[in-house]
Amino acid sequence: MKFEIPERKKLVYEMSIPIRWGDMDAMGHVNNGSYFRYLETCRIDWMGSIGCLPHDQGQGMLIVNAFCNFYRQLEYPGNVLMKMYCSDPARTTFETWVTMEREDQPGVVYAAGGATTIWVDFSLQKALPLPDHLRAIVSDDPGVSSIE
Repeated sequence: MKFEIPERKKLVYEMSIPIRWGDMDAMGHVNNGSYFRYLETCRIDWMGSIGCLPHDQGQGMLIVNAFCNFYRQLEYPGNVLMKMYCSDPARTTFETWVTMEREDQPGVVYAAGGATTIWVDFSLQKALPLPDHLRAIVSDDPGVSSIE
């Protein structure tokens, strides 16, 4: 199954992740599992940047599914430019999407992944409506600010 990143989305975060020697497998390219670590690192850094890091006794985001499409092989050494987008905010969920490019080859997407993200009360283990501040961040409304 192949998931496609929608045309209508909002860029919310960018970061660079160094490719580590240990990220490679015996075939000399980055192991597929490492791509999911890159996605996780980007998502957690973004959450921190907007003041929404998860807390087990509070409210926060968690993912209910995740995927990654592999287009080209990443290899050591280098840095991966992660570009994170959001789309489709609903009552309790929104979609996140990330493209992965090598910094030394801008515009060439090596992989793309994403996740459905849900807002929950961790102690109650219950989904809650997206808070207004988060809805404004993930909304693709042109009147809502994005990253600069």
